Formats: sequence, structure tokens, C-alpha cells
Amino acid sequence: MIISVQAQYLSAKGMTQLLQTITDVRRHTNADLKIDGILLTLVDGRTNLAKSTVDALRDNFGSRIKIYRSAIPIAVKSAEVSSKGKSIYAYEPNSTVSKAYANFTKEVLADGRQKERLHTPHTLSR
Repeated sequence: MIISVQAQYLSAKGMTQLLQTITDVRRHTNADLKIDGILLTLVDGRTNLAKSTVDALRDNFGSRIKIYRSAIPIAVKSAEVSSKGKSIYAYEPNSTVSKAYANFTKEVLADGRQKERLHTPHTLSR
């Protein structure tokens, strides 16, 4: 599972409750449920609130849960795309948001390949 968290105070505050819910789901429904990481969304790097929220998430959860390097910025294009019924790539392929999602996709795929290499038994050829 990848948890997306808006870089806003209430979203960050709700992480503790979300993690408790995930623990409950593991205990009662799906023991194999794993958190791959946290994706920061609606990040407005111009504001002190977003910066302090991101810092708080990293401080409080970064040692236990991977926080992806990629972050999705806040942008009008991402709000418009919902009403257009298109993906961000179809609506505005060169926007900062579409580029951020592309970078995030590359990061997730690279992490998956790395995990696969770590868990694949190596065979020696003779």
C-alpha cells in the first residue's frame, strides 16, 4: 500500500489514526498488508505550513515508513483534470504535476526492482 498524504496539518495529524486502522486490518483481515511508503501530495513549497508539515511527517514517521523523494505539487491543473474526465498526462502532459507523477512512478518501479533483486535467490552458472 502507498499512503498519499496532503502536505497539510490535518492530513498529517490523521496519520496516527490511519496507522492504527492499518494495524487493525492486519490483525483482523489481512496479515500480509504492507505499507510501501508515503507519497506527499498537494505540496506547496512556497509556504511555511507545507514545509513544516513535510518536516513533521519525516520526523514522526520517516524512521518507520519510507517517505518517497518524489512529491506531488499543488497546481490548478491537477484540480481541473478531475472535471475533464482525463488523466493528467492526457490533459496537461508537460505540467509540473504530470512530471511529478512520472518521477514517482519511476521511483516506485526502481524500488520494486531493488526489492526483487534482494529477494531473488542468486544462482551461479557453471
